[in-house]
Amino acid sequence: MKTKELREKNKIELMKVLSEKRESVRKIRFDIATKQVKNTREIRKEKRDIARILTIINEKNED
Repeated sequence: MKTKELREKNKIELMKVLSEKRESVRKIRFDIATKQVKNTREIRKEKRDIARILTIINEKNED
C-alpha cells in the first residue's frame, strides 16, 4: 500500500488496516512453516507496510 493512500485515511481506518496486515503476516508465517508458500519475500513487504502504518499513526498522534 502506498504511503499517499495511507495518509488519506483517518486513525480508525489505519488501525483496521494494521490489524489486517498483522493477521496477514501471521498467516504467511504459518504457511512458510508448513512449506505452502514459495515467495517468502512477501512477509518482508507486509512488515514494511506495518511499519509505514505505525509511523503515520504516530505522526497523527503528534498533531
